[in-house]
Amino acid sequence: MRFVVAIPVHNEEEYIESVLDCAGRFSEDIVVIDDGSTDGSAEKARRAGAEVVSHRTNHGYGRALRTAFSYAAENDYDVVITMDADKQHPPRFIPVFLYHMADYDVVSGSRYLEENPDDTPTLPNRARINGIITRAVNQVTGYGLTDSFCGYKACRVKALEKLDLREDGYAMPLEFWLQAAARGLTVKEIPVSLIYLDPSRSFGGSLDDDRRRLAYYNEVLRREARQAGLATPRIPTVDSHEAEDALQRTPRE
Repeated sequence: MRFVVAIPVHNEEEYIESVLDCAGRFSEDIVVIDDGSTDGSAEKARRAGAEVVSHRTNHGYGRALRTAFSYAAENDYDVVITMDADKQHPPRFIPVFLYHMADYDVVSGSRYLEENPDDTPTLPNRARINGIITRAVNQVTGYGLTDSFCGYKACRVKALEKLDLREDGYAMPLEFWLQAAARGLTVKEIPVSLIYLDPSRSFGGSLDDDRRRLAYYNEVLRREARQAGLATPRIPTVDSHEAEDALQRTPRE
């Protein structure tokens, strides 16, 4: 099974060399998708020996993932493993992803299936919204996910060719899940660590407001459900009793 590790990057010069060093212990093929970084991320990635594909400007997390998927297809890889550049995703899980790829189209990391010794404290506002949205995704897809936003995934490249992903921003995973369900992709979750090294990190702009972020996710979910011919998800507001119940159903983030 020929695979590539793809790492979206935007201004991660603090961590990128360490991430690439660790990932290189588990993969010979690594591509960094430099999404318009203005620091030394791309240069450091090249010096570390990674292939670098650069966007001239910052287009967003979803666009960077789409570029990673296209790179994997154009270079005839069987599997693409996506992981973040901020040390949230320990590379030691890469062999576990590959082990399960024999039977599934998508193997997705979950920070909620079990505790790991390197877990860090949760971020309550993110846990709240993750719980709400994961519950909504499950209503529509039936996947029974516990973590709809984890970017640590392994995907069969041929399966990705069935999807028509267009979302550039942070809601791209929601578009991904609904299209995957509509096209019959098989999915398995595996436990990965829950790590936030810098709790002060933010989404940026209006998405730092919980209600606006939830409204954005709501819009993408409903749009994609209509386009995919799926049931419309029911999403409670962030401060409702239903939202609190959703949070209780999500063990940690």
